[in-house]
Amino acid sequence: MRFIGLDPSTKTGFVALDESGQVLRAKELTGVGDKDPFRMITLIDEVMAHMRKGDIITIEGFGFATQQGIQLGGIGWGMRMSLTRRGFKYYEVAPSAVKKFVNVTGFTGEVGNKKRITGVEKKKVVMKAVKDHFGFSHKSDNVVDAYILAQIARIMYQVNRSDFIGCPVYQAEVVKSILGNKTIEMESVKNGQS
Repeated sequence: MRFIGLDPSTKTGFVALDESGQVLRAKELTGVGDKDPFRMITLIDEVMAHMRKGDIITIEGFGFATQQGIQLGGIGWGMRMSLTRRGFKYYEVAPSAVKKFVNVTGFTGEVGNKKRITGVEKKKVVMKAVKDHFGFSHKSDNVVDAYILAQIARIMYQVNRSDFIGCPVYQAEVVKSILGNKTIEMESVKNGQS
């Protein structure tokens, strides 16, 4: 059983975890060359070459604030079509939910004096949060996002197991938003926190 996180982009983040959360593969996939559509085709083929039967796959949803919307839409839909064509089921995770899973809200500072974080600053905050939560780091923010997605897939799978030990409320909220109304035991609730 593998848990796959995909962050589709011109440099696609790919992470595969095992059931215990150990990284089996973490890399940035780019395709061949710099001329589209050939690069996009080879990128999608490269992603599909990493897939295995039985993988539980999460893929980051489309970001609406990007300047490369058409190109990223083509890559994202191409991956989704290839996964579907080959019989893979995948779960869509909103970009904001990826950040929320590691308790990043997009703001910094105290109540009444909050400042929105964006761009490179936000990527750095997410990378630090992943390091703090899981001890994982990578030079590529795409791979870091894919790692979060793979962890989301792993928690989604564990929710229905009797040995599931729970997770923080913010992670449970993300998983519940993907799975619907399935019961999720929350570590914070067990510890009397909210």
